[in-house]
Amino acid sequence: MIKNPPRIDYSNKFDKQLKKAPLEIKIAFKQRLSLFLEDPAHPQLKNHKLTGQLSDYKSINITGDWRAIYSESEDESGEKIIIFEVLGTHSELYG
Repeated sequence: MIKNPPRIDYSNKFDKQLKKAPLEIKIAFKQRLSLFLEDPAHPQLKNHKLTGQLSDYKSINITGDWRAIYSESEDESGEKIIIFEVLGTHSELYG
């Protein structure tokens, strides 16, 4: 577990997408979120910075085809905040 884990937030869009996702994706996201909090660089996550129009975001692998895109920021006190922005298949998210 990270010494000072970040605060995790979800955009309204992400919440809606997660609610509509198949049960196995909901379960997989919960497992990957736990892994992310233990080690954001874990190889299973394939955590990477995006490019182009999405260059302000990063992505983690949820399953072979599903991804969660997130942004990072800090609040006034310097606490790191991770905001999960969108969830979907590779083709839904990247065209």
